[in-house]
This record gives sequence, structure tokens and C-alpha cells, in this order.
Amino acid sequence: MRLPLSTYRLQIRESFDLNDASEVTDYVTSLGADWLYLSPLLVAEPGSDHGYDVIDHSRIDPVRGGASGLANLADVARSAGRGILVDIVPNHMGVATPSANAWWWDLLTHGQGSRYAEAFDVDWAAAAGRIRIPVLGDGDGELDALELVDGQLRYYDNAFPLAPGTADDGASAQTVHDRQNYELVNWRRADAELNYRRFFAVNSLAGIRVEVPWVFAESHAEIVRWVREGLVDGLRVDHPDGLADPGGYLDALQAATGGTYVLVEKILEGSEQLPPSWAAAGTTGYDALGDIDRVLVDPAGKVVLDDLEGRLQGTPAEIDAVWPELIYDSKRDIADGILRSEVLRLARLIPEVPGADDALAELLAAFPVYRSYLPFGVDHLNHAARAAAARRPDLAARIDALLPVLSDPEHPAAVRFQQTSGMVMAKGVEDTAFYRFSRLTSLNEVGAEPGEFAIGVDEFHARQQHRQAVLPASMTTLSTHDTKRGEDVRARISVLAEIPAEWESVLSELRSLAPLDDGPFEKLLWEAVIGAWPITRERLDAYAEKAAREAGTSTTWTKQNEAFEKRMHELVAAVFDDSRVSDIVTAFVRRVAQAGWSNSLSAKLIQLTAPGVPDVYQGSELWETSLVDPDNRRPVDFAVRRDYLAQIDRGWLPEIDDTGAAKLVVTSRALRLRRDKPELFSRYLPVPAYGSAAGHVVAFDRGDAVTVATRLPLGLEAAGGWGDTTLELAGRRWVDSLTGERFEGGTVRLADLLSRYPVALLVADDFDDSRALED
Repeated sequence: MRLPLSTYRLQIRESFDLNDASEVTDYVTSLGADWLYLSPLLVAEPGSDHGYDVIDHSRIDPVRGGASGLANLADVARSAGRGILVDIVPNHMGVATPSANAWWWDLLTHGQGSRYAEAFDVDWAAAAGRIRIPVLGDGDGELDALELVDGQLRYYDNAFPLAPGTADDGASAQTVHDRQNYELVNWRRADAELNYRRFFAVNSLAGIRVEVPWVFAESHAEIVRWVREGLVDGLRVDHPDGLADPGGYLDALQAATGGTYVLVEKILEGSEQLPPSWAAAGTTGYDALGDIDRVLVDPAGKVVLDDLEGRLQGTPAEIDAVWPELIYDSKRDIADGILRSEVLRLARLIPEVPGADDALAELLAAFPVYRSYLPFGVDHLNHAARAAAARRPDLAARIDALLPVLSDPEHPAAVRFQQTSGMVMAKGVEDTAFYRFSRLTSLNEVGAEPGEFAIGVDEFHARQQHRQAVLPASMTTLSTHDTKRGEDVRARISVLAEIPAEWESVLSELRSLAPLDDGPFEKLLWEAVIGAWPITRERLDAYAEKAAREAGTSTTWTKQNEAFEKRMHELVAAVFDDSRVSDIVTAFVRRVAQAGWSNSLSAKLIQLTAPGVPDVYQGSELWETSLVDPDNRRPVDFAVRRDYLAQIDRGWLPEIDDTGAAKLVVTSRALRLRRDKPELFSRYLPVPAYGSAAGHVVAFDRGDAVTVATRLPLGLEAAGGWGDTTLELAGRRWVDSLTGERFEGGTVRLADLLSRYPVALLVADDFDDSRALED
């Protein structure tokens, strides 16, 4: 199995297809990345910018470059010595345009008689043998809009097939509709009455059953061809938690591909471990992201920020107790709301337990991780049962009755419960609670735990040593297409923990000038403004709207509060149009920008040199100031990056400024060293610092490469700098791969080592580092 040393993620779409990827392969090579990492390639819904709504597994999307595009990219990549990792989507298909998806169209046409009835996860008994399609509007006579046109049933721009023999007698469109294998229903009925499994709560993404051998074979034939023909070297599996049997799926994938490199998009909670039986090299790196962010957060800021959050939340309770309650409330709301149909379907599988739906919802709300993989993880189910019974003693008997069923790996209800718990967690926590809790929003990130405020250097080292020992080929990341805030937005927001009282004062001024009467959301929004500044009005407006509706406290996606949203958009306008507001914002950004950039460079160097396979998300070699999708899929200006890199390779050592070129120095030098001299990264040993500012250093030895990074830069500045602080290195001469500066070994003063940048990447001077400094 070929393993990558690093990856560079590219979003492949119509505006940047596989042929465009070929054109930037030389830049990716010069940057120092080992493999290209591509978003989904198969045919997706017309106009899809992300590719996760696959409608045809048999071919590469022509608008993404088609088969010839991949063949050409593979040739270019091979010539440059690069590998290719591709994102695949086994859990669901796009069904927004039924006629575009041959499998779905056949299912709607023939119902249970369709060959694809086995492929889609439909509860036929729940709707008298029909599939409920939630597309109708809210009017009383929506079915009156139905028409028969060209052998199809039309509802405005929506077209549906007709079962054979159902429209041959001149019957009305409504009568013909009643004869079909599907039933068009009001869109609001989806939450409680939908009878096909979705991706989370997205009606236009229908789950498929890859546990069925022929479904796996037909949905993966093209993917397997890529691997077997040497076009692709590895696969990234999207959302394995949605599958009935993730472990079995990974076994099948390994068998079909002959044992290729596989990563899973798996979110691990706290100390949770990847199932040891999985045929996967690791995760896509959210767990690493959380560790890196937290070692750069000042734990001393917690008291002030806790108190502020408590007042904004309107609770006198300890804020550490508020977060778990917020998670419970959000998850229970999801189980009772947009995923009610999944809970009811579970209950139908356990008719011997009357009223099971309430108990099941309580268990889902109490489940501590995304899911179990029975028998692995049954302890999480037992934990949820104890917690649910303690919270709801009236449900204890029903929970006791459910537990043996849900613990049985072979029971259909247990299989579906495992698939559902991940949905409830994702929607309740990532997409709801993360927008309701604003203590320090750099911590509200996918795969991370906002309840963990900061970690010390010793704990960080322990976690990296564990990663090196257990999953050395697992990916690490700082930004993805799914992150709520780009890495450099988070790095700046984390500075607030160093000056929490100052931030509280500034926030109070901003809230008084543009009030919303939703304290936690206002704080979340203002932190986004500070973290992403400068940002355009359009981007900030779009983020504010999405964040407010996801939070669901003052407005929602399905029931907008027009008065609140009007004030919210006025707040955004004030950032640009009200000099009182803009002056406060710009002044405070000046206060934290340099410290934020210091955090950014530290985070980047740590991620690129710590254990694991580091991924660089497209464009993030300069400042990555995106907010939540689709903002984080904006086009990348590769011309600027090429120009900066060429200047750096000619000897330019840029200042740390708003160009982000200093980050490109860090990224390129670390990636090149890691790719060209992997033997320097064979171990992980903490390197202690000594002296008055020792707490401001994260340093580790990877073999013959030593990483040195600054933490808590404002505190360091306030204390007068590095002073007498030193590192003890082996008695050899060392060169900083970032600057080319050389140092004698033994006792090294941090003031000398970090005089230009807040980070250093040291390599023994007897190693010829010319390839790391110049490509």
C-alpha cells in the first residue's frame, strides 16, 4: 500500500475541473505536497458545486472533466511523482431531480417491483407501499397544480414518472397521482412522515444500502476501476457512520481495490478510538485540529469568558454544566423535530415496546458519541441508557426493555439505531449547539469539543505520542470544506482568551450600537467579524443568516423571524456603514491581528510536522479566513500563490502581514522537508523549554527535525518577551529550514531562534537541506 506523506485538497467542480487540477499540479509539487486530494468526481446533481449529491455512479462527471480529465491528471501527477486521493460518497445519492437519477426514477416508476427497491432504504409499510416525496407547498390546493405532460406528472418545475398503465384512461392528473408508487406530500411532513432514509435531514439525499452486495458492486465499479488501473492511489470515505455496517463496508472496499490507502470521515469524541477492526489508515483529521487549536488557547481566560457566557445565556449555573445541557436539549429537539421520522421508524421495528419513540429519542439525546459499531461500543449504549433513565425515570422500564434489542448487532432496530444516533449528534451538536454556545467560538469546530477549553503543552505532547503510536498514517487538518471557520479565523479568535476583559468591553460597545437581543448569537457573530476581518458585506450577510437559522433561537430555516433578521442585516450593514461601529472593529482587529497571525503560523507548523499525514486545504497556504460553507469553497487565486512562492524561492523572507506570504514560507518549507526527507519524521519526543517564558513554547523532536512554536503571544509580549528562555538541543549545528539561519547546538536562546518568525523548523546542519529550501 502506498502511503501519502502529505496532501493538498482541491475542490473539483465545473469552474475548476480535473483539467484545471492538472494545470496546478506543478504548483502543488513546488509547494511541497505529496498527493493531490480531490473532492467527489462522479456525476452529481446539475449545478452541484460540491459533488456530494451523486446521481450516477458509473462515470466521472463531464462537467468535472470526465474520464479523460482524470486520466490526464493521473499522467501529470505520475510524471511529477504525485499520488491522488479521491473523496467517495457511499451513503447516499442525490434525488432532487428524479429524472437525472436513473436508479431513483426507476424506483418511483415501479415501486416495490423495481430492481432498485433493494438499493434504497425505504419503509414501504409506513405509507401503504408508496414513497412519500415532500415537495408540495403550503397551499390547500397544491395538488390542483399537477399536470400530465409528455408522459410525466408535473408539479411546476418538478417532473415525476408514471407507472405503466396508470395514465391510459384519460383520468385527471390528481387521479393519476393517486395510482403512483409515490405520494407527493407537503414539504413540512418530511420531519415526521418521510419513509426513506436521508443524509441527515436533507430530503434531496436518499440513503442507499451498500451492505447489499450488488449495490456495493454497481455503485463502486467505477471507483474500483480508478484504483485497479492506477489512476488513484487512495480513497476518502464520506460519512461512514451513515452505513448499516461501516466495518463490513471497509472490508469490502479493501477486497475490491486490492488494499488501497483508505481514510474515513469519522468524528471521534474525546478519548473515543477508531474501531480497531476497521480496514482504514485513520480519520480525516478533525481530532488533530481540536488538539492544535486548544494548545494555543490561554486557560487563564476561561474564568472571565465563562462568566460572560453565563450572563449571555441567562443562567447562574457553572458554564461547564451548561454545555452538556445545551447538547442534550439540541439533540432532543432534533430527535423530536427534523429527525422524528427516523425515530418513528425505529419504534415501528420494536412493536413489543409500546411508546418506544419517547424512550428512543431520550437514548439518542443521551448518546455520548456519534454511534457504536456493535459489539464494539456497546458501553456507549449502556452509558446512554443510564443517563436517559436518570433524567427520565418515567421511561426507565421502556429503556430497560429496549436495551437488549439495541445491543443485538443482528436486530434491525439495533442497526438502524446506530445509523440514527450519528444523524442526531451531527444535527444537534455541529449544526445547532455550535451556533448557540459562544464562550470562545474558535473551539466550536467540527470534530472538536467546545466543552474542553484549553489543553496544556504536556497533554498536547501525550496526545501526539499516542497518534504516532496508534495511527501514524491518519490525516491531520486545520481547514476543510466542512469547517465552520477557516483556520486563521480561529487562530485570531483564540487570542480573545488572552484578553477576555478587553473583549468583553469591546463586545458591550458593539452590542449597544447594534443590538439584537440574542446575547450568545450576537457574541458569535461579532467574533466572526473580528476573526474574518476584512470581509465583504455579502459574505458576512450570508454567514449571519445561515448561523442565525442554524442556531434556531431567534429565527429558523422553516419559520423566519422577519423582524429579527431585519435587525441582524442592519447589524451587518453597521459594520460597514456606521463609523462608530467600524472604528471599534478596526481598532480591535489591530489589537489582535499580529497575535492571531502568530497563532496561525504556530498552528500551521505544528500541523505540518506533527504525527499523521498533513492536509493543506486549497489556498490555506496563505491566510484562510473563510467562514462556513459555501464561503469556504470560494475560488483560489493560484497566480498570486505562484508569484509569492517564486519570490520566496529567490530569497524573499516576507514580513508577517496581511499578504499571508509568511505562512507560505512555513507551509512550503515544512511540506518540502516532510516529503523529501521523511526519515527525519520517525518519532515524537517533547522538547522542554527552560526559563521565565517556558510556558509560551511548544517544541518537539521528530527524529532529526525539531519544531518550535510560540503560544499565547500577547502574554509573552506583556512579560517582556523571551528573556532567558532556552531550549536544549543536541550538540550539533542546526539550520532553521524557514529562514536558513544557522545555530550552534546545546543551549539555544529562544530570543535568537525566534527573532524573525514566531516559529522555527530546525534540521541538523549535517543534513543537506538544499532540497527543503529550494524545489
